[in-house]
Parts: sequence; C-alpha cells; structure tokens
Amino acid sequence: MHALRIFGWSIAITVIGIAAAGVIGGADAAAIVAILAVLEISLSFDNAVINATILGRMSEFWQRIFLSVGIIIAVFGMRLVFPIAIVALTAHLNPVEVFDLALNDEAEYAARLHEAHPSIAAFGGIFLFMIFLDFMFDPERDIQWLKRLEEPFRKAGQLDVLPVVTGLVALLVVAEAFSGDHTQQVLTAGVAGLATYLGVRGLGEFFEARGVGVEADDDDEGAADAGSAVAGESVAGGAPQRRTGTPEVVLATGRAAFFLFLYLEVIDASFSFDGVVGAFAISQNIFIIAVGLGIGAMYIRSVTVYLVRRGTLGEYIYLEHGAHYAIGALAVILAISIETEVHEIVTGLIGVGFIGLALLSSIRHRAMQRKAAGGGTGAVDSGDGDGESAAAGDGEENAPAIGTRT
Repeated sequence: MHALRIFGWSIAITVIGIAAAGVIGGADAAAIVAILAVLEISLSFDNAVINATILGRMSEFWQRIFLSVGIIIAVFGMRLVFPIAIVALTAHLNPVEVFDLALNDEAEYAARLHEAHPSIAAFGGIFLFMIFLDFMFDPERDIQWLKRLEEPFRKAGQLDVLPVVTGLVALLVVAEAFSGDHTQQVLTAGVAGLATYLGVRGLGEFFEARGVGVEADDDDEGAADAGSAVAGESVAGGAPQRRTGTPEVVLATGRAAFFLFLYLEVIDASFSFDGVVGAFAISQNIFIIAVGLGIGAMYIRSVTVYLVRRGTLGEYIYLEHGAHYAIGALAVILAISIETEVHEIVTGLIGVGFIGLALLSSIRHRAMQRKAAGGGTGAVDSGDGDGESAAAGDGEENAPAIGTRT
C-alpha cells in the first residue's frame, strides 16, 4: 500500500495522458505518448538515484514541493517552455513567433531546435560532468565501488579546486576537438553551465554551513502538522525525523532546502536535454512530447521518493556509484553528440547498465556481509579493488551527498 501511495499519481497521470492522447489524436498518438514515457524513464533512471541522495536531506515539506511544484516545472517548464525558449534565443526570434512555429510548422521548429543542440549539449554536459567530478574527487567518501580506480581520485580531491580545473580543461578539449563549427557556441554554453552548477551548489552549501537549514520555518512547521503527503506518515511538530534504514540526520529546511530544490531542478533539466531533443525523432508535436516525457518525469520522481522512503541507497550502497558513472558517461555522450548523432537507445542502455552492475555488486556485498557476520569473522575485507569496498557498519550508511565537500 505504501508503494501504491507513492506511485498512485504517476499511474493516474499515465492513464489520463494516454487516454486523452487517444481521444484527441487516435491510437497512434496514444502509442507515441507511451513510447516517449518509456524513453524518458530509461534515459533518466539514474537521475532518480542521484535525486534521492539529495532529497533524503530535505524536510517533508520540501519533498512535497519536489513532487508538486517540481513536477510542474519538469513537465511544462522543461518539456514545453524550455525548447521554445532555446529556439528563441539561438534563432533570435520572438518567443511568440517560436510558439506559432511549433504549432503551425512542426518540421521547421524541430529543425531550429536541432540547430540549438550544441548549446544544449554543452550546458547540460558540463553540468553533469561537474556532478561526476565532485563525486569522484570527494576526499570524505568512505564507500568505494571500484577501489583501484576511485582511490587515486579521492586522494587527489584534497585539492578542492581540482574538479573545477578538470571541468574547464574538459570543456576546452570538447570545444576544440568535438564542436566543429560551433566552438564559440559550445564555450559560451559550457561556461554558463559551469557557472550555474557552482552557483546553485555553492549557495546551498553556504546556507547549510551556517545552520540555516536546521531552522524549521513556518511552512515546514505547518507541513509537519498536516502530515506527510509523500510518505503517508505523520510528523509530530517540526522536528527532523529519522528515516528507516538511514542514520540520524538533520533535514534541510528554509533557504538551504530551497537551494537544494533548485539544484535538483537543474539536475533534472540536464538529464532531460537529450530526451527532449531525441523525442523529435519520434514525434514533432510539442504537446504529445510534453505529455509523454511528462509521464516519464512523474515516474522518475515517484522512484526518487520510493528510494528515499525505503532507504534503498543505504541497503544497496553502490547504487549511487553506478548512477554517477552513468552521469559521467552521459556527459561524454552529450559532448560527442555535438557533431555525431548518438541514438537514445545507446544512452539509455549505458545508464541502465551501470545501475544494474552497481545493484548486483551491492547485493553481493550484502550477502558477503551477512555471511561474515553469521560466521563471526567480522567485516569483509574488500580492499582488493574488485568492486567490494569496506563499507562502514552493516551497509546501512548512505554515501556522502552530492556537492558536499568539507
């Protein structure tokens, strides 16, 4: 029943969306909506894992904001308004003219959006690559999946500026080697993506470091009294809660949670870039695209909340690692796609592949831990670099959250 409460809205929106598409556009439109929803889920499943590491640090109130206001931003903002805004900026057209173009000349609109792809790929690629780098260079990260690969990065992470320097060098390489005739376009968008990442992440850390996030504001207190619509659990007062399967943590509220929310939305935007552009290969109707991708976005958010409520990241400790490797791969794919088309199936399979391998490694790790505990042999020695790391405790501890460098 708990899972049904979390996925209930996603299921309802799926039924309504496909039925509405069928009534308005016939069976073909309904089928396209379903295909686009599956495409979005396959491309963004690793996004759910990343989102869960951040959402787990936010109060119940802000988790509900992520599911309500956040989904409005994801569906109407990123899947409908964003493509129009991108075409308006790159084609130097009035947004009203672009919207008219999308309604009356879908082929031309799709072509204009395709022309904007270098900027989209550069912005999203550098943003995702910085998430990957901050994870790999995090010196406080104790849990390691591929120890021989990750340990040198962790040690090098003592130099805080290294991720930014690496990101800038990578952007220069992409602009010179992979951008063709779009060098200036790629550099401009890439710098904007890097600045966005540093700005949003930095502001979130600024408020958290000063204790802003632990002060329950009026909205959070009211939300706590009303109960949790996300988890279906009551909350007494405005005090932070301990979630099942995770250690005691202080949940972010107020301005700290607000900037974490912004960070989540920008991450979601970066993950959705390839899906939005790739969707035009299936349909050129902006409303069908918005409905199909919006349904997929609903499921990704439901999966995110499910992972948080079940403490899945604490039980399967390498899932976060697999998601970050998938992010790094997606960033590379976006860079390659500036000049060379990469099919969405390849992108989806790579992401699912990393998540699947991380899940299998996590299951194996849990089995070895239980076997060792049952035999009285103590903790498993996993420093052999084969994917089994020395996780603290019994595997119930989450890996450090994204963007937190102390």
